[in-house]
Amino acid sequence: MRKVFSFLAGAFAGAVVGATAAILLAPYSGVELRDQVRTRVEGLIEEGKRAAAARRAEMEAQLDAFKRGTPVTIEATPEPPQA
Repeated sequence: MRKVFSFLAGAFAGAVVGATAAILLAPYSGVELRDQVRTRVEGLIEEGKRAAAARRAEMEAQLDAFKRGTPVTIEATPEPPQA
């Protein structure tokens, strides 16, 4: 029982120290951080929508060419470099 109590006391103390450090060392306030995250996510969503629209237009053009019996050449898109 003593080991369990010691573990729980240590875990609680670690949580308190960690939360305090996070609050004191955070580079932005909560509102600023939420705004930055929201802006970043909205930008990513817009970028995804543009990429999807471009791909859809490309595939529709290929489908139209296929329906007309025109030879279709599919170009491979280069993979973005991974970080």
